[in-house]
Parts: sequence; structure tokens; C-alpha cells
Amino acid sequence: MSNDKHSTETILASGLGFMDEQHLGVIPGIFPSTTYERSADNSYEHGKIYTRDHNPNYEQPEQVLAALEKGHSAMLFSSGMSAATCVFMALKPGDHAVVPKVIYWSFRNWLLNFATDWGIETTFVDNGDLDALRAAIRPGQTKLLWIETPANPTWQIEDIGAWAEIAHSIGARLAVDNTIATPLLCNPITLGADIVMHSATKYLNGHSDVLAGALICKTDDQHWQKMRSIRAAGGAVLGPFEAWLLMRGMRTLAVRVKQASANALAFAQAMEQLPQVAEVLYPGLVSFKGHKLAAKQMHGGFGGMLSIRIKGGENAAIKVAANLQLIKRATSLGGVESLVEHRASVEGPDTPCPVDLLRISIGIEHVDDLIADMQRALET
Repeated sequence: MSNDKHSTETILASGLGFMDEQHLGVIPGIFPSTTYERSADNSYEHGKIYTRDHNPNYEQPEQVLAALEKGHSAMLFSSGMSAATCVFMALKPGDHAVVPKVIYWSFRNWLLNFATDWGIETTFVDNGDLDALRAAIRPGQTKLLWIETPANPTWQIEDIGAWAEIAHSIGARLAVDNTIATPLLCNPITLGADIVMHSATKYLNGHSDVLAGALICKTDDQHWQKMRSIRAAGGAVLGPFEAWLLMRGMRTLAVRVKQASANALAFAQAMEQLPQVAEVLYPGLVSFKGHKLAAKQMHGGFGGMLSIRIKGGENAAIKVAANLQLIKRATSLGGVESLVEHRASVEGPDTPCPVDLLRISIGIEHVDDLIADMQRALET
């Protein structure tokens, strides 16, 4: 089945036409074998040696992701963190990277506490400040720029095209964490990015039952091949069943993201009207600082993630979360269920996240029920 003749929705629902060829099942089977037999001539006729690098269950989701992100090829990883860190591990000691201050906290923590062990130094700049980015560049040493847009948990928008232009002008690569937008709403490679990362645990899987990550490349270059070798050598791969579950979740990505985006916009607009809410952070709101840029580089919606800042500060925010009944108090995001989290409590004293902020992952429940749940919690 050709990738370029079908819409995103069709690519997802059809899974690029993969089938169980032996039994003609419309869904491929699960292949748990860890090793593969050599041919009589001592070759590996089908190209598979060991499941740490090759497994039939990786092929379908990787090909679907490459098609969705309009890239050359994709790799699955055991988690979003293993995918993200692999990009930095493929750099050389002494290389330098520039990253915005507000990104996924666990990855920011890894950059601060572990990347230096690899001889890689990272400079953090204010989100949306291209002048600060230019000032942070070290000619001949800066090899990677990394952005997350929208940025978790305040949802600032970075100009992907501008970051890409700056990266390429100094011979560096741009990597984009596209977890929140998903391939349904943004395609960073078409805007100039070289690498796209996903925490596939989130929207791609969409059911809070698989831990996974993915990288997609624009070009199959030396850096990409080094990352492939790092994945194989370190064994940071999914099990066959998890890869199969991921693909099952991806088949409904289009309908889930569209519903979550519509719900999030309606929820955000309702929150703006409530007297207990100091601020609503959501790229789909006209009042949001980065709305125009988000509308320019996102298409079909603004995603299912938003944050609200509660009048009364940290204690008030924590009490509001405690009063919720339908929206569950739990970490992570991107599932069919709605979740809320007081991020400052999770991230600790060094967090750039405001202490009055509640991060909300809007699911696919009826939005009126979600709004009513939050109204009750705020009034209580």
C-alpha cells in the first residue's frame, strides 16, 4: 500500500495494509521469538538476527510512524526517555546542545544530572527567545538544538522553522519532541526538523497500558545510524507484545486526538469564565500568547493538554485536585481518560512550573461532564 496516496486517517486505520500473511488475518500476529535461524549458506536470508534489533512486530508501527511524520524511517524504543536520551548519546564528548528551559521535567532532569557524564554540555534558554538561542550558540561546538512544542506543562510554542534555520546555519541538527502535538496536528520534519521524538506511551498508544518511545529521521545519515547502533547495543527496545499493543492503539489515534482537542478547547474556554481560575494556558485560546504561532504550524486542532492556574496559590490548587471525582489525579497524559496533576509537587524546588498550576490531560469523555467536575471542585 502506497504511503503518499492516502490520508493520515487512512494510514492509521489500515496500518499500511499489514496482515497475517500465513493465515490471511487482517491483523498481524505477535512474534515472540528472540532469535532467528541462519540459512544453509550461513546468511540471514530475511535480514533478522536477534530481537534486540529486529522483530516483525517493530516493522509495522515504525513504517506507519515514518509515513505519518513524513520522514525517512523510524525506530521504536522501550520508553520516550530512552528515545530522547539516545539522541544525545549519539553526540561526541565535547559537543554542546541548546534546549529551552521549560520541557518535559524528567528529560530536563536527565540533561542536568546525567548528560555531563557523556561529556555533553547543555545550555538552557528562555522559551520563545530566539535572541537568547543565538547568543547561546558556540560555533564549532553546538551540534544539537532540541525543542518541545507545545512545551510541557505551560504549553509555550517554539517556532520550529526558525530553530531549524539557526541549527542548519551552524551545521547542527534540530530535534523536536512532538509528543503533545502528535503527527495529526504538526509535522516538524516538513518545517525543517531533522529528528522527531515521541513518548509513544502517551497519545500514540493512547490507552495508558504501554511504555514506549520513538524516533523518526528526515535523513538516514551517520548520526541516525549511530543511534540505531546505540539502541541495538543497549537493548532499549519494546517487547513484541508491547509493540503489537502500540500499533493497536495507533489505529485510533486520529479519532482520539480530534475528540481530545475539541474537548480541550471547550474546556479551556469554560475555565476562562470561572472566577476561581487566574489563568488558562492552552494554545487554542486567542488569549494565549503563542496562539498565532500555534495556528501557523499546527493543523486540525491544538491538542488535548492544558493547564490552569488557581487563585489562592499552591494549597488551593492541591485542594482543587483533591476535590475532583471524574478527572483522576495521576501522572502521564494522552490516554482516553482525563488526568490532573499538580506538577510543582512532582518536580520539586527546582521546577520552572508555577506552584498554583494544575496540568490537565483532557480525554474523550463528554466535555460537559469534565467541565461540571472541575466547576464542583473549584466551588468546593
